[in-house]
Amino acid sequence: MPRTRPGFALQVLFAVVTGLIGAALLHLVIILLLPDFSERDAYTRVLAEGEIHRFYRLGEQRDRAGLAKDDPFVEVAVCAFDVAEGPLRLTAPGADVPFWSLAIYDQSSNEVFSINDRTSAGGGLDVVVATPVQITTLRKSLPPPIAQSILVETGKAEGYVVLRSLAPQRSFADIASQFLSQAACAPFEWRSRSRF
Repeated sequence: MPRTRPGFALQVLFAVVTGLIGAALLHLVIILLLPDFSERDAYTRVLAEGEIHRFYRLGEQRDRAGLAKDDPFVEVAVCAFDVAEGPLRLTAPGADVPFWSLAIYDQSSNEVFSINDRTSAGGGLDVVVATPVQITTLRKSLPPPIAQSILVETGKAEGYVVLRSLAPQRSFADIASQFLSQAACAPFEWRSRSRF
């Protein structure tokens, strides 16, 4: 049986101890940096814009929440929402806008639904976001104001919306801006919230 050198055992021991210390330090750094990274997610940044159920326009420069539009030809607005107490209705007239798109995300930034002017009825935006129980209640007795609305079911009550409007030339800038300023992100109250 061949003999092992005494130095070899020490080298292995040294490598194992170094690896354990390195792993412990790496875990410590990750734990200490986690709060900083958790505050950089999209949902937290949209919440930092201000009140929920209200669209906020994004500029070309990063705002205090760290959000900015990334395309000079696209106007962007964001809205955080919470449908735990009742549905949310998103509306905007879109007749003159060259193109608009809407994306709904849950608080984990998973896309729940998206639509644009080409796939909407009449080119306008009319979407109701609700929990499964709220959707069932709405479908049982569809209120006239939302008879033509698109009903979107979300498994999580909290999330955010991103609304974009295209301005391919300067002449469309006012139209795109007006579209976003007329957009509404508000709770839909058609009966007592206690029924939801």
